[in-house]
Amino acid sequence: MSIQAHHLARRYGRHWALRGISLTIQRGESVFLRGANGAGKTTLLRVLSTALQPSQGTLCLFGLDAQTHYHEIRQRLALITHHTHLYEALTAHENLVLLKNYGLILSTQELQSALARVNLKKHAHRPVSEFSAGMRRRLGLARMLLQKPELVLLDEPFGQLDVDGVQLQEEIITDFKQRGVTIIMSTHDHDRGYALCDRELWLDGGILRGATP
Repeated sequence: MSIQAHHLARRYGRHWALRGISLTIQRGESVFLRGANGAGKTTLLRVLSTALQPSQGTLCLFGLDAQTHYHEIRQRLALITHHTHLYEALTAHENLVLLKNYGLILSTQELQSALARVNLKKHAHRPVSEFSAGMRRRLGLARMLLQKPELVLLDEPFGQLDVDGVQLQEEIITDFKQRGVTIIMSTHDHDRGYALCDRELWLDGGILRGATP
C-alpha cells in the first residue's frame, strides 16, 4: 500500500480547501487527479507529500504515519510543481550535489548521466539564475531521477516545457510506471492524463466526488 487517507481536510482560515478525503492507492498505481481550478488538487498533493499538514484526518504512506514518520517518508517520494525550489546562485551540478541532504551520496558519473538525460549536461556549470523556466523544469526532473522515489506526485508536469521537454516527461513517467513507482498526476492536459494513468480521481470543491477504479 502506498497511500491510505481517512477523512483528510485542510482549512485556510474559514475556507475548507479539502473536506473529508478518504482514499486508498496501491503500490505501483498511476492515478490521474482531475478537477477545475480551485478544486483542491494542489492542496491535496501537498498534503500527500507531507509538505502541508492536514487540519483533520489521518494519512499513512508506505504503511507509516505521516505525522510521526514524515522525515523517512520524504526520502521516499518526490513532489514536482511549477515551484522548482532550486538555488539560483548555484550551478545545475551544485544543485544536484545538494541531494546529499536527503542522504544520497551520488557519484560524478551519476550526476552527469542525470543531466544528460534531461539535455542539460552542457549547462552543468551555469548558475540556475541564467536558466529559462523550461530548463529549470528539466533540472527538477534530473533531481527527481536521482532521488529514485517510490511515490511521485506531479502537479501540472508539462507546464513550461517545450515539445521535446513534454516528450521527455512522458518517457520518464512511463519508465517510472514500468518500475512499479506509484504516480499521482494532476494536469489540465486530459488526453495525456488518461493516456499515462490507470485510473482517475475527481475533486470538486475540495470533495472527492467520484473515482474510477
